[in-house]
Amino acid sequence: MTKSDDAHRDRADERTRCRWCRRVVIRTAGPGRPREFCSQRCRQWDWVSRQRAADLALGADEIVIDRHELDRLHDDLYVLACAVEDTERDLAGGGGSTVADLRRALDWLLDSARPLRDRELSAPG
Repeated sequence: MTKSDDAHRDRADERTRCRWCRRVVIRTAGPGRPREFCSQRCRQWDWVSRQRAADLALGADEIVIDRHELDRLHDDLYVLACAVEDTERDLAGGGGSTVADLRRALDWLLDSARPLRDRELSAPG
């Protein structure tokens, strides 16, 4: 293992995810509790969601999501699933694949994955 591998592992150990938006939150040394949110906005929305969950008597693993948001998420997942199947089929054919063909397949896969990577579910209400 190299020094850069050790440094990367140490940095990864210092990171956690925001409880609301799941972005990486860098832990800092020093007094106080470790950060759980990337911003005050996320902290506020987490509090609001917990209050609403209590009002609706939802369990800890239950959420309320806007139908439009859920439909968009399903649509993006479907596009990604199709891209994965297309790419797997292209790679399985193998014999006549050129670098350009493989590049097109990879581009299609990446273009299909980016909307999910960049997705931020909007706050309810």
